[in-house]
Amino acid sequence: MERNERIGLAAQRMRTYVEQGQTFRTGAVKRVPARSYTDPDQWKAELELVFRRLPLMLAFTAELPRPGDYKAMEVIGLPVLINRDKAGAVRAFLNVCPHRGAPVADEGHGNCPRFSCKYHGWTFGRDGRLIGISDASTFGMVDKAELALRELPAAERAGLIFVSLTPGAPMDLDRFTGGYLEDFEALGLAEWTWIGSRQIEGANWKVAFDGYLEGYHFAALHPDTILPRTPSNRAHYESFGPHLRIGFPQHRISETLSAVPREAWGEQENNGFDFARVLFPNVSMFIAPEITQVAQIFPGPTPDRNRTVLTYLRREPIRDEADRAATEAAMNFFRDVTYTEDYLIGMAVQKGLQSGAHDEMLFGRNEPGNQYFHEWLDWYLQDDPDLPEPVLQRVD
Repeated sequence: MERNERIGLAAQRMRTYVEQGQTFRTGAVKRVPARSYTDPDQWKAELELVFRRLPLMLAFTAELPRPGDYKAMEVIGLPVLINRDKAGAVRAFLNVCPHRGAPVADEGHGNCPRFSCKYHGWTFGRDGRLIGISDASTFGMVDKAELALRELPAAERAGLIFVSLTPGAPMDLDRFTGGYLEDFEALGLAEWTWIGSRQIEGANWKVAFDGYLEGYHFAALHPDTILPRTPSNRAHYESFGPHLRIGFPQHRISETLSAVPREAWGEQENNGFDFARVLFPNVSMFIAPEITQVAQIFPGPTPDRNRTVLTYLRREPIRDEADRAATEAAMNFFRDVTYTEDYLIGMAVQKGLQSGAHDEMLFGRNEPGNQYFHEWLDWYLQDDPDLPEPVLQRVD
């Protein structure tokens, strides 16, 4: 099925949900053990079998548009350096000097022809090769070719940059993304503008991520911010391997779709309905007309904490200082809403789970995104590729 046709079908279903007071439903309620959010052994298994093995979407083409651009960041405690070499190719490394383990780039974004260790000044090319050793005549004989930065598998597709945290790990993006990259290609993300990032912290990474996977909570938790635009407990779900595209209808979807031909319904995103694009295991992107917020939720230093990087993009570059000021205000607004309306309740949820009050979390038939996410997480944790992969099922 063509992309526009598939989106048009999603729009039709969302319109029906609003008109009939229904939503996408699975066949049964799912129970997830409360210890999944508190157990140190499961947390360690998630780090090893999910975050260290799978391709993680860590950056956008828009963050590194020119040769020499780089992004240095921490990912589950690992220092990662992503850069664009002089040929324009994206490379990724552990941001660790082979001499004494210091970083070769400060955390954040920048542009430079080479990297210099912060401790003793050793220099490295954008391809990771060791170029120079400070006072080499006094250091002693070493083979520079053996002292390059440790490279990580990286690939750039559809405006997205994926990195595996395990050196030498295979990366089959086509298989992993399940045809989803076509959707990102159609958005033209590679031509968008990165406008900034913010960070927030919260509860266990899955507590936080669960909140991005359903709209059942909109009425109770977002009565003044989301609910005026989007009805609560009305959503449509499509799967691409372990990833999801979640459609949220606007209150005016019937009016909007009635005003355009049926064949144009697949072109009405942000005009009657919106999408949250979810990349397993930890990314949720919401494209709004004014600004796009992308949440990358990483496990924190302990099972009860996460670190979330909120990245902001938009289609047009910044026009002037007034536009920059307005954009900064918008980023702060979206960050504050996310933290105060979602992450504070998440931390309360974490305390509840740790209290032992209940042995299980419940995900209703109307929360298929959460069910599907936990089914895929369990599939990866079992570490048996011969097991059947989860399937998203809709039961009317």
